[in-house]
Parts: sequence; structure tokens; C-alpha cells
Amino acid sequence: MSDSRFPAERRHTLYHCDEIRSAAPVYLDTEVDMTAVGHHRAAARGDGRRYSVVAYVLQAAGRVLARHPEANAAIRGRLRPRVARHPSVSGKLTLDKTLGGRRVVLATVVPELERSGLDTVQRQVDRFRDGDPDRMPEFEPVRRLHRLPVPLGRALFRLATRSLSHRSELVGTVAVTSLGHRPVDGFQSVGGTTVTLGVGRVVDRAVVRNGAVVVAPVMRLSLAFDHRVIDGAEAADVLAELKEFLETYGPDPTGPQDGDQPVATPATDRRPTSASGP
Repeated sequence: MSDSRFPAERRHTLYHCDEIRSAAPVYLDTEVDMTAVGHHRAAARGDGRRYSVVAYVLQAAGRVLARHPEANAAIRGRLRPRVARHPSVSGKLTLDKTLGGRRVVLATVVPELERSGLDTVQRQVDRFRDGDPDRMPEFEPVRRLHRLPVPLGRALFRLATRSLSHRSELVGTVAVTSLGHRPVDGFQSVGGTTVTLGVGRVVDRAVVRNGAVVVAPVMRLSLAFDHRVIDGAEAADVLAELKEFLETYGPDPTGPQDGDQPVATPATDRRPTSASGP
């Protein structure tokens, strides 16, 4: 047996886990027929564009949460609880990265998902998936946090993430985490937001269509919701609408946004990877 000090590079995860203890998570899941998304991805590849499954889920979350302001909210306080409902949907995406030579989970926030085209979402995903967290300015606050003594770092983390006015910028209004790059069918995660989506792998399974059994690409999609903020019926509506959005996906529902550029095809189809964490 050996022991050592808790690694500084993982302190943000430690602080995050401390903060989410007050949540009251309830877990739902469903299976999504990804045939329509698969057709869209294949057509896009023919045009030299490549989209990750996570980008579709983020876009779906933006459209659906915009119709459910109670689910796109945050809570703070026990004696005098307050709820902040956000006018825009910000997606917190967790990524499997290496920081200071140690494998860690880091998070970024993709803003304005309710009106972003798929190219815009994918460009954000690509930037943080491919960037070096040891150098990226967006991760400088995390690097500074790691250099602080644990009591001070924990206090500052709590102060920042509990602020309802800045919470959407720091941790988003909905979290998306994926383990679909591994042989993981489904999992549940609490991302510090009222709704957290867990994305499993896409695998061929038998499904029934019009009374016939066919083989289709199926993805397990889980949803954890904070019961302090919303109830099960609304959470089930959110999950059902996410499923419908993905299963009926056609041309980009938003279309190219101002400034959108085609997404360059990388050498490999690397999806952003993640684990439960901040």
C-alpha cells in the first residue's frame, strides 16, 4: 500500500463533487434510433464536413430546453431558496484531457445553443477537444485554482459556482457528458445543472418498425434531473422531446448561422470524451 497527496490537477473535480452533494438527482433513460442522425452525418461527410454525436445532442438540448424554462434553471439556498431561469441555453460539455501530465476531466460551456447551427456547435467542440489545456487561456482559471491551497481553492470554487448571476457562464444550464467512445451503453451522471444528459455508444440493435423487426443504430440517452427544481413529468417530457428531435433529424433545423464555416474533416472521427465531473 502507498498513499500520496491528492493531485492538484484534480482539485476542481474534488470541489465539484463537494458542491453537487446538495442536489436531489433522479434518473431516467431511453433508447434513441440514430438512423436519421446517421444519414445526416453520412451526407455531411460527402460534403467534407464531420460532426460528432455529441454536437447533435448539444443542439437538441438547446432546442428542447428553450421550450422548458423550468428545466433550464438553477437553484441556490436552503433557508431561502431562489431559482434563476435563464433566457439562453448554455451547454456544459465535459472532456477527457491531459493537464500537467495527468489525465483529468475538464469542462467547457457552449453558449446560445437554442439558436446555434450544427457547424457552430461542432466548431466549439473541436476547439476544446483538440486544444491543449496547459496553454489555452480558457483554462487559466482552473490552472490558477490548482495552485491555491485547498481551503482557499474550495472556498473560491463555491463562491463562483453558487452565484446565480454567473452560474450559466461557468457551469452552463444543461450538462452533456459522453462515454460513447467506449463500450458503454448507458450511465448516469450529475453535472451540477438541473438537467444532465449522459450519452452512451451507438450500436446496431433490433428495433420494431411498422410491425417488422429491423436492425438500426441505437443510442442510450440518460437524463438526470434535480428534483428540487423540476418534477419527473417535466423531465420525462424533456427526454421524450430530445428523443424525437434526434430520431427525426433532417437538414440542420437552424441552418447555417452568420459566420458559420464548413467543419473540416479531421484525420479520424474522434468524439469528445468525458466522465462524470466538473
